[in-house]
Amino acid sequence: MKVIILAGGFGTRLSEYTDVVPKPMVEIGGQPMLLHIMKVYAHYGYNDFFLALGYKAEIIKEYFLNYRSLNSDFTVNLKDGKVVSLSKNDDLDWTVNLIHTGVESMTGGRVKRMEPYMENETFMLTYGDGLANVNIDKLVEFHKSHGKMVTVTAVHPGARFGELNMEGDKVVLFKEKPQTSQGWINGGYFVIEPTFFDLIDNDKTILEKDPLEKAAEIGELVAYRHEGFWQCMDTKRDRDSLEALWQSGNAPWRV
Repeated sequence: MKVIILAGGFGTRLSEYTDVVPKPMVEIGGQPMLLHIMKVYAHYGYNDFFLALGYKAEIIKEYFLNYRSLNSDFTVNLKDGKVVSLSKNDDLDWTVNLIHTGVESMTGGRVKRMEPYMENETFMLTYGDGLANVNIDKLVEFHKSHGKMVTVTAVHPGARFGELNMEGDKVVLFKEKPQTSQGWINGGYFVIEPTFFDLIDNDKTILEKDPLEKAAEIGELVAYRHEGFWQCMDTKRDRDSLEALWQSGNAPWRV
C-alpha cells in the first residue's frame, strides 16, 4: 500500500525554521520530522512513499537525492571522482517518490495531484508535521473491516497548559500539559479508497473542508480511535517539546 505524505505547506506559524527549510524538514534529534514519520510506516512494512511537495520542494528533493552520502562515511578520489563507501549499506529499503504538487495548492489539491500515482488502489495519507505511535497494522485492519471510503485516525489533542482540578480554591490535582480526555480531532494517518479522489475538485480544494465533509455526509468516513501518543508541530514550542522527548530517550514514536 502506497503512503502519501503532505509536505508542501508554508508552515508560517513555525517561521523561526520555515524561512529556511520546509516544515517537514525541521529537525528532531538531528533528523527531519519527515524521516521520523516515514520510519513509523516503514516499521510496519509500508515503504513506498509519495511526498507531495510545494514550498521549498528543492530542499526535500536534495535531501533524498543525497541521502546516502549525507548519512554515511565515504572516500572521494578527487582525480577521477570515484566514491567508495566506508559505511555499512543503509538499511532503509524504501522507495521515495518526490512529486511537486504546486506551491499554492491546498491540501486537497495536493492529494488530487497524486491520483495518477495511486493506480486505483487503496492508499494511506498523513501530514508531514504530526508524530504518533499509531499501530499501522491495526489501523489498516480496522479500515478493511468496515468497508467504507475513508478512515481517519482520531486523537486527543495535547493540552497547551497545565491542567488544574480544583475544589473551591484548592488545587486537588495538577497535571502538566496532559492530553485531553475529552474530544477527538483529526490526527491524520488516513487509509483511503481511490473513489475519494472524485470528491476533490482542484488545487484550491482544502482536504479538511469539502472532501472530508462530503465523505462524512454520505456515511463514508470512519474514525479509528488512537488513545496513544500524538503531537503536531505547529509552533517552536511544539518542536522543542518533541526534541525534549527525543533527547530523553523516551520518544513514544521511536521505532
